[in-house]
Amino acid sequence: MKKKIISILIVLAMSAALCAGCGNNGSEEEKQGSGGKTLDVWVAPLDDDTVNNWKPLLKDWEKRTDCTVNIKVVPWDSYEETYMTALNSGEGPDVGYMYNEMFPTYIDAGAVEDMSDYVTEEDKAEYKYLGNGYMMEGQYGWPLVTGVPFVLYYNEDILAELGESAPQTWEDFVRICKAATKDTDGDGEIDQYGYAAGMSTSEVGAMQVLNAYYYSALWQNGGQVYSDDMKSVTFADEAGTEAVTWIKELTQYMNPDFMSQSWSEAFANVFGQGKSAFGVYRSSQTDETMFGETYPDLKWDYVTSLKNKDYGTFGATDCLTLMSGAEDKDLAMDFIKYVTGAEFMAQYHEKCPGAALTVSEPYAGDEKMERIYTEDIGKWHGLQAGPCGADILTQLSADFQGIMTDDMTVEEALKEAEDYANNLLDEYWADKE
Repeated sequence: MKKKIISILIVLAMSAALCAGCGNNGSEEEKQGSGGKTLDVWVAPLDDDTVNNWKPLLKDWEKRTDCTVNIKVVPWDSYEETYMTALNSGEGPDVGYMYNEMFPTYIDAGAVEDMSDYVTEEDKAEYKYLGNGYMMEGQYGWPLVTGVPFVLYYNEDILAELGESAPQTWEDFVRICKAATKDTDGDGEIDQYGYAAGMSTSEVGAMQVLNAYYYSALWQNGGQVYSDDMKSVTFADEAGTEAVTWIKELTQYMNPDFMSQSWSEAFANVFGQGKSAFGVYRSSQTDETMFGETYPDLKWDYVTSLKNKDYGTFGATDCLTLMSGAEDKDLAMDFIKYVTGAEFMAQYHEKCPGAALTVSEPYAGDEKMERIYTEDIGKWHGLQAGPCGADILTQLSADFQGIMTDDMTVEEALKEAEDYANNLLDEYWADKE
């Protein structure tokens, strides 16, 4: 099960390459011919046409700053590779876009700037998720895409038939799953399940199974991935072991092909077809509208998070970041605040719905989904960003799947993942001394 990916050589190479500078993605001839300043911005595919959705909204900022923004959309399937290649060769953007697992490597390499000095008291009051970009003792991220947490959807008809209401606790959830898993047509075969689950990662990547199922159980049981000082992992402690054991025991109430479907496939093929009491899905502000079209006969509602010892479910916090090689950091920072501010985002979210980043921006979306961002806002969050994060989580995902396929016991798998992680962290912190 072991999959070792050592990042230290990449970090060293990146550190050396930074001497050559960033912010040179466009040619010098192109920049000089523009008649003003330029700013190179790299983002992921945020929607179906990010460049054309963003550029019209940037006209006022470009005019005010006499700066042309060059937006490059980096495909997901080569996202980290594109950043690594560019920075290792002395190229790269002035403003980048990163998800939590990416940050530790780039922070260690000195490739991203701590933006703490740019944070004002007004920013702290205005930006709702600013704290999610604070990691490894610095404001390295400025949240751009947040929300859309994985939440627990339930079939109202099935729960009503069982005389149950929406679950609030692990105990409620297990009780309903058990009662819902049954043969409904009398042919001797179970055809209705408690929990629609899909833990295949072949199409969606190793991290997705953790995002959809693992983190919620870990956090709801009071666990965390790292210790507070980031020098070791804690996911194999009592809370972590109990959480994974709980998930494993739930497999008896899942669709039997849960290892051959992804989380989204299981939701569509099992829960969406009315064949299970529960399903997990990455929520959207427009779910009420979309589900009405996709699953017209399904009566559903959702619970943002169950609770055992605590609440918790995974919601991504992808951030813009100020690259250390940016030629004009003040200009780049002005851009970051502008595109995450209420004026820009309110217009952008009219085209492409998303969570409001500021208190000044009104909620845009279906009324049914609004409580995720109001009364339930404290029930979901992103990951701890810690050293060796991508390597540690990739190994953890592999071992988690080993548990689900009965190739390893809970204790064996967590011990292997823990040993692997702590060895990496020992090496990491030894280099810091």
